[in-house]
Amino acid sequence: MEITAAMVKQLRESTGVGMMDCKKALAETNGDMEAAVDWLRTRGLAKAAKKADRVAAEGLVGVATAGTKAAVVEVNSETDFVARNEQFQTIVGNIAKLALDADGDVVKLGEMPYPGTGHSVSAELTEAIAKIGENMNLRRTQTVTVADGVVESYIHNAVKAGMGKIGILVALESTGDKAALSALGKQLAMHIAAAQPQAIAPEELDQEVVARERAIILEQVKESGKSADIAEKMVEGRMRKYFEEVTLLSQVFVIDGETRVGDAIKNAEKEVGAPVKLTKFVRFALGEGIEKVETDFAAEVAATAGVK
Repeated sequence: MEITAAMVKQLRESTGVGMMDCKKALAETNGDMEAAVDWLRTRGLAKAAKKADRVAAEGLVGVATAGTKAAVVEVNSETDFVARNEQFQTIVGNIAKLALDADGDVVKLGEMPYPGTGHSVSAELTEAIAKIGENMNLRRTQTVTVADGVVESYIHNAVKAGMGKIGILVALESTGDKAALSALGKQLAMHIAAAQPQAIAPEELDQEVVARERAIILEQVKESGKSADIAEKMVEGRMRKYFEEVTLLSQVFVIDGETRVGDAIKNAEKEVGAPVKLTKFVRFALGEGIEKVETDFAAEVAATAGVK
């Protein structure tokens, strides 16, 4: 019987198992959907589906570099305990290396062959869910590259080389000395980890966010009872301060606590021996934007024991 993409999709949606394993299960059972589910269950794969709705906000951020290209990935688990699991760390490290060729496409990365297994990255995570017993997912990825210059990476709160709680990539273009450029890139990466800029410059900010910030400030100023012209000047002044706080080049460099980042880059050109341009940065903080469910552990234990 011909195994169609629609059949594979249906089985994947009903079990949460990776596409390659679903396709194999259907092939082994001649396309019988119920039998394919049983086939997966007997191999411990379909158990992963029961865990798919759990919130996975822990895990690791991993980085990998290759010359003037670098990639960062976030792979989530339910608990920090799993993040310290050697098997999970190996998976994150391998996925980060594969991400160098995924060009920031998380779907493409999930479908790439996982080394030494004959199945995909998604299927490898599904097998890990069955073995380790926690929900896991490949959440996101980004790549950064330069034609001439350096791409530096930095991991904050590292649990192992190349992986931890916060991952930073910084791209610097320059024809100058690469060692000096690399040193500057490391400092900028540490600054980004600490200062959490939203963009390199104001024009790169999400304009909806900027408009919302301006509207909030305007309402605050209106309540002060100032005249229209003074109110407008106050709004512009507060917006300038806002841009200084959230855009990288305008932030005060944490390395010296005095210089603006843009000026620090300009000053570094003397040592680099050529103009330097910061073209891109990426900052992945583990679990950011994921709504975590707070639980009362004592209440859970009591409920399990039948205590009211």
